Amino acid sequence: MRIAIGCDHGGYTLKKDIVGFLNSEGHEIIDFGTNSEDSVDYSDYGEPVARYVVEGKADFGVIMCGTGIGISISANKVPGARCALLSDCFSARMTRLHNDANLIAMGGRVLGPELAVEILRAFLSTPFSGDERHVRRIDKIAAIEKKFSCE
Repeated sequence: MRIAIGCDHGGYTLKKDIVGFLNSEGHEIIDFGTNSEDSVDYSDYGEPVARYVVEGKADFGVIMCGTGIGISISANKVPGARCALLSDCFSARMTRLHNDANLIAMGGRVLGPELAVEILRAFLSTPFSGDERHVRRIDKIAAIEKKFSCE
């Protein structure tokens, strides 16, 4: 799979662990940075990763900041992005099954690397169910995005 990844300074250490896992699994990584613990703004990384995924250039996106909150909010401003902030494996499976999430956000100051890898493994290995009720709900989300789109 092609995985786009990005973080701010608060997610940098976790990003290094996630990149190591993705490399070991043979995934292609498109790294949007940041590449240090120097202070940067999470929106500068969440938005381009989300856009890249929505444009179909990557299968999924993985983004991190200190809590995962700010970067997930930024990513979800991109029409077509369905970014789930995750801290457990059950939610990782459910957001793929029910929401067809295409990005995940995690908190570098919230999760340890082992749990983060297990969450990502659960997310990447779970397909979207395609059930009619879930497709209908995702279509309604897209309609909301279209209603408020400025582009």
